[in-house]
Amino acid sequence: MKYFMGIDIGTFSSKGTLVDEQARIVAEHSVSHEMEIPSPGYAEHDAENTWWGEFCTISRTLIQKSGVDPKQIEGVGCSTIGPCCLPVDRGLRPLRKAILYGIDCRATKEIAYLEDLYGKENIFQRCGTPLTTQSAAAKILWIKNNEPEIYAKADKFVTGSTYLVAKLTGQFVIDNYTAATWVPLYDMEKLDWVDDTSLFCRQDQLARCMWSHEIAGTVHKQAARETGLAVGTKVTTGTADASAEAFSGGVLNPGDMMLMYGSSIFIIHVVEKFTMDDRLWAGPYLFPGTYSVAAGMSCAGTLTHWFRDNFALDLEAKAKTEGTNVFGEIAKLADGIPAGSDGLTILPYFSGERTPINNPNAKGVIFGLNLQHTRRHIYKALLEGVGYGINQHFEIFDALHMGTKKVMAVGGGIKNMAWLQAVSDISNKCQHVAQVDTGAAYGDALIAALATGFYRDSAQVAEQIKLRYTVEPDPNAYEAYAPFRSRYNRLYLQTRDMMDEF
Repeated sequence: MKYFMGIDIGTFSSKGTLVDEQARIVAEHSVSHEMEIPSPGYAEHDAENTWWGEFCTISRTLIQKSGVDPKQIEGVGCSTIGPCCLPVDRGLRPLRKAILYGIDCRATKEIAYLEDLYGKENIFQRCGTPLTTQSAAAKILWIKNNEPEIYAKADKFVTGSTYLVAKLTGQFVIDNYTAATWVPLYDMEKLDWVDDTSLFCRQDQLARCMWSHEIAGTVHKQAARETGLAVGTKVTTGTADASAEAFSGGVLNPGDMMLMYGSSIFIIHVVEKFTMDDRLWAGPYLFPGTYSVAAGMSCAGTLTHWFRDNFALDLEAKAKTEGTNVFGEIAKLADGIPAGSDGLTILPYFSGERTPINNPNAKGVIFGLNLQHTRRHIYKALLEGVGYGINQHFEIFDALHMGTKKVMAVGGGIKNMAWLQAVSDISNKCQHVAQVDTGAAYGDALIAALATGFYRDSAQVAEQIKLRYTVEPDPNAYEAYAPFRSRYNRLYLQTRDMMDEF
């Protein structure tokens, strides 16, 4: 029997799965961690302890739980939040905390400088994506400008998956899907880095671009000692958590779309050809000849953490006493609150916003409060606020005639049925949930099975993905949401100038 391991490092937790030849999960394990916010608009992780430390813990635990001989593990795949920016020295030691993806807004000055230098339209035409806080390249420039001593010591600038694969194999690689988000360093026509990277770093300080399902190398002795894996185990290139999660839900063909409910919202829509829109992110998908249009909202599940810490400490204490999940208790607060939360509308821009407005200066807004509103209304309005933002993306996809055929809902947030129902009601779209909802780690394991040749192609992988249920929109609720969809759109436009001032 052959086995395949997948490990994903997320914003607030890491998860791993071990699957067998029938794509059945034989062991899984997760570890929680925190996201560090050293300053407003900053977001960081400790790469050594959180990324690598938890990878090792999960790997050893999966092997122990399953009782599988490590030599039977044919391949390992990994994914991480991306794109992140981590400078490392020649010994692969992190020189600072890792700067996270688009929720970290520190490089706004660098973004403005690059737009002036190259021109917004030139960047967009070359990269297929506007330059936003999602770009790790702008964060390299931020390190160069603000931490010159660290910049001078850096041997490589890596993202999370690159770091883990390097720790396992000694090879520095990055998948094309993730590399394409390093605007303006990636050239979509070449499917490689631009010729001149000198403003940011040397060419040799960047990882080698490969496809997600290719084998990057094999586990070396030191990594085997730390992870429990066998020396020589094949390791894939790795990818971002979002693309691995999409793969886990069978989002493989044009018309397939993933809607990931995580700490942030991430959307991947597979398309037939390279499709550009300056509100979205275009790029290659996981395999040669495949393309994606991606989008991401900065805050989603993070807002539930904010709500818990500020409005629901009593429910957290109750959950601890009764041995229940605090977020399950919080989800019940939405019960009975009507569509539109009795006139309460929230802009969920608590950490700026990525798509479709691409404004790191955007601010959260709670609009329409009156003395009849309770914390239950605030919670439901938070769910709806994210739903309105998701709906803006659906409207753009429809306008671009992208032919959405299937929407797969994935991520930890799918356990919150009130949230899924609100999104379907707001957008009038069906959402499907797969039988196996482990997420990115499961996708990583399936990619490893494909990379090692166990599956002949992605179509054979898709056969393993079964549906569990479908969330249908309520036509009456969709109609009831009409004025609130309009209010949400207008509320940002009417407060945008003030957001930019403060």
